[in-house]
Parts: sequence; structure tokens; C-alpha cells
Amino acid sequence: MKRGKAVLITFLVTFFFGVFFLMPVADVLKQAFLDQNGQFSIAYLWIIFSNPIYLEGLWNAFALGVMSTIFTFFIALPLALVSYRWTFPGKKWLTVLVLAPLVLPPFVGAVGVRHMLGVEGALNALLIDLGFMSAAAPTDWLGAGKFWGIVLLNALHLYPILYMNILAALGNLDPAMEQAAQNLGASPWTRFKRITLPLCMPGIFAGAAIVFIWSFTELGVPLVFDYTRVAPVQIFEGIKDLSSNPIPYALVAVMLTISVLVYAVSKVILGRNKLGLSTKPKADIQERKLKGLKGWLISLSFAFVFILATVPHFGVFFLSVSSDWYGTIFPESLTLQHYGEGLGHPLVLGSIKNSLLYASGATFLDVILGVAIAWVIVRSKMWGRNVLDALMMLPLAVPGLVLAFGYLSMSENGGAFSFLIGANGSPALLLIVAYAVRRLPFVVRAAVSGLQQSNVELEEAAMSMGASPARAFWRVGLPLIGTSLIAGAILAFAFAMLEVSDSLILAQQAEHYPITKAIYALLSTLGNGHEIASALGVWAMIFLGVALAGAFALVGKRGGNLFRF
Repeated sequence: MKRGKAVLITFLVTFFFGVFFLMPVADVLKQAFLDQNGQFSIAYLWIIFSNPIYLEGLWNAFALGVMSTIFTFFIALPLALVSYRWTFPGKKWLTVLVLAPLVLPPFVGAVGVRHMLGVEGALNALLIDLGFMSAAAPTDWLGAGKFWGIVLLNALHLYPILYMNILAALGNLDPAMEQAAQNLGASPWTRFKRITLPLCMPGIFAGAAIVFIWSFTELGVPLVFDYTRVAPVQIFEGIKDLSSNPIPYALVAVMLTISVLVYAVSKVILGRNKLGLSTKPKADIQERKLKGLKGWLISLSFAFVFILATVPHFGVFFLSVSSDWYGTIFPESLTLQHYGEGLGHPLVLGSIKNSLLYASGATFLDVILGVAIAWVIVRSKMWGRNVLDALMMLPLAVPGLVLAFGYLSMSENGGAFSFLIGANGSPALLLIVAYAVRRLPFVVRAAVSGLQQSNVELEEAAMSMGASPARAFWRVGLPLIGTSLIAGAILAFAFAMLEVSDSLILAQQAEHYPITKAIYALLSTLGNGHEIASALGVWAMIFLGVALAGAFALVGKRGGNLFRF
């Protein structure tokens, strides 16, 4: 009976996944490789690789992905190692504060950075006041430095993901390995170089792959910085004449291929080594307590990273409360009128309601699917359940830009997904399904983690008393994983609320805009559009901050497992 249910659940989940994940991806590839006569052709790919503009866009996107990942690594690795090994003043709060960059989409933070680094921005005002710059010749920091500005914003936004991934990898190491090396006389640097780092590489590369794909396909920050010579922006601008121009589909296909290859390398080649890993370490790691100057220096390092990472957030906040911020270090006067004007703006309240609807529907769908998938993976003995587990993680390897284009193509002109478009043109169901597919890995990983750590003998005891397997799981197993499941659902809901690619591409009419599309639209509005967009960004920041704090409060030290794929 248990096997039969596992087979049924697997069939239903695979069918859903095949229709709403594999089909959109396949449609994008079809559009890229079929000519106007329906014949296989690589002509569109040839145009891309022979056109210097498209080639430059792909190279810039790849370079952004690589450099963002490198910057992220050098921020995340020291923080994770210090947090794992030592106790220092304020550690409890500082290790939470370093996760702060997750509370705001980087393209919103780019608004604040652009205002501070512009010709009349806060940085130039500070340098002029200190006498390091002439007021007659201010520097345009973002004029020629857009690339590095995007890299820095990506790194400051994404390092928490790699930080938690490395922390989770360190937590699974068997301390006896390092202790044996220490007993043989190995120095701390030798132990790190020869034992700790190599054993952590699978976890590091898994997290780095996510960071690379995210940065490689980032759309919002280049749009705000007006950095048009990058593939995601070229694809986005191609929506305007998509029916007569298949080149965006070919660009998407190339980006998809690169992303999948990077993910496959991290999982297949670098993710197999389990030597030295132990879910139940044979020896305990004793955190060393750092006292005096060393402890405070570590605390200051965490505080510095937090302050640096939240500079864009502060920029957005000051812009949202400024009545005049032009050529000064700080706004000359503060006001809350932009928040009031935002509440009366037709885009703002509607976008909040829309995002709540879309994100709630997606989270509900994810919880149902996530619990069912986790039960098959952990509780059943069905052959192929590990394949199912890997399949459910594929949305991490496929950029949101790819899925959004697939959904857009299949929902137009009577396509297969046209039934997801409402009678009034509402893309609510389309966005709910798109959000759900994108965020399903978070819920699956949370549910799997919860089931693996719960005691299956309690469910077996309930079944021995006459309860059916389904009833035993519902009454015993599900409550035991409730904390992990709620945490995964909160993450899925919060990130769905602030999804960028799907929102920018699939929501075409103002009355259906979610929050992120509304912010983007406000940025192009004359007058106080930037200030109202910043106010909406602050609301989003507060909401997502509370949601993430709740999620990590529920799972405690196991929070890193939610980002470990």
C-alpha cells in the first residue's frame, strides 16, 4: 500500500513538474532552434555568436556571474569559519545581522546606490566637504564603473546564501579528522588547507553554483544601472517585438545551457565526495571563546560587513524620507509624505494586494507538493526517489528569466498556458504557478530535512496501534516537521512576494502588477517616482526582514540547510 501511494504521488508530482517546468523550458529551446518553417536550425544561434553586441552581452553576463561569485566567496568563507570555530562578543546578534542583505531585492538597493554614487550623490558631497574633490569636477562613479557596481551589489546581496551553505558544510564535518591532524603536529593553516577546505568543497561549490546562476541571470540591477550591454537586459528589451524576433529565445537558450552546465558540474563532479562528512560527528567541536582585543576585532569585522552590506538599504530608506537630497551627504530635510502618497498611488496598494494573492497561492501549492515529495524521498523505499529529489532541485539551475520567457510564450496566442490567463487578462494563476515552481526547492528541502530528523519509530508505533500510514503521517509525522515546514513556507512566501524576473516579464498590465513590477514602473515616473518606489521598497524590506527572522528563529542553527542543495 505504501509503495502504491509513493508511485501515485511520484506520478502526479512528475506530471505537474513536467507540464509547468519542463514544458516551458522545452518551448524556449524549440523557439530558439526551429526556423519559420518549423525546421531545426542553428541560424539564430549563429546570429548571436557572430554579432558582437550579443556576444558582448553574453560575455558581460558571464563575467558578472564569475566576479560576483568570487567576491561573494571571499566575504562568506571567513565569516563562516569564524562563526563555526569561535565565540566572540555579540555573536548571537551579529551572525543574524549578517543575513540582513536578504531582506531587499538588489535592484531596489541599486536605487539607493545610484543616488549615493551619482555625480550629485552623497559620496561626492562627502569628498568635496573633506577637500578631496573639486566641486567643479565631481566624479561620475557609475559612469564607467557600472560593471563593478553590479558585482558589488550582487556580492553584498548573495553572500548570506554562500555563508549559510559553508556553515552547514562545516557542521557536517567529522571533527575527528582535524583532531587527528592536530595530534600529528599540523598547524592551523595546514589543517585548513589540507583537510577543512577540501572537505567543504562540495558544499562550497553547491552554494557558489547558485550564486553564479543568480548573478549571471540578474535582470533588475543592470536595468536600474542602465547597463544595457548585458544579455538579461537584451532579452528583456526583446519582449517588445518578440513575435517577429526570435533572437531573445536563442539568448535565453544559451544562458540556460551555461547555467545547467555550471549546476551539473557542482552537483555531479564536486558533490559526490562524502569523505570526512558525518551527520552524527564522532567528536564534539568546542567553540573557542575569544576574549579581549581578538574577540572585539572579530565582532567589528562582522559589524563592518553588516554596515557595508546595508549601505544600499540605508540609501533606499533616506531616499524614501527625503524632501530634498541633491548634492548633500544626507537629505536636507526629512518627511514621511512619500509613504502617504504611496498609499494613495494607484500602483502601490494594488501591487501589495496582488503580491499577497500571488505569493499566498504559490506557497499553498508548494506546501502540498513539498510535503508529498518529501514523504516519498524519506519515508518510502521506492526506486528512483533520489532521482525525484534531484529533479525537484532543478529550478535552482534554471534561471527565472528562462522560465518567465517560456510561460510568456506558452500563454500567448492560445498557447498551452492560455487557460491560466483570466477573462480580464489577469495573470494571477500564471504567476502563482510560476512562483510556486521557482520556490518549490525551499519547501522540499525544509520538509526533507524535518523528516530526516524526526523519529520514524513514532509513526511506526501509531501504525502498530491500528492507524493507517496516511493517518500516522498526518497525526504524528506532520506535526513533528511542522517547524521546518513553516520555515520553508515562510521563505517561499517571502521570496515569492519579491520575485523579479517572473514579475517584470509576465505582469503586463498595471492593475495586475506585483510589488517588484510596481517599483520598476515607479522608477521611470517623473517627479517623486523614485521616492515613492523607495517607500514601497522599505515596506518590502520590513516585511521580508520579519519573515526571514521568523523562519530562522524556528529552525535555529539548521537554517543553513534551507539553502543547501
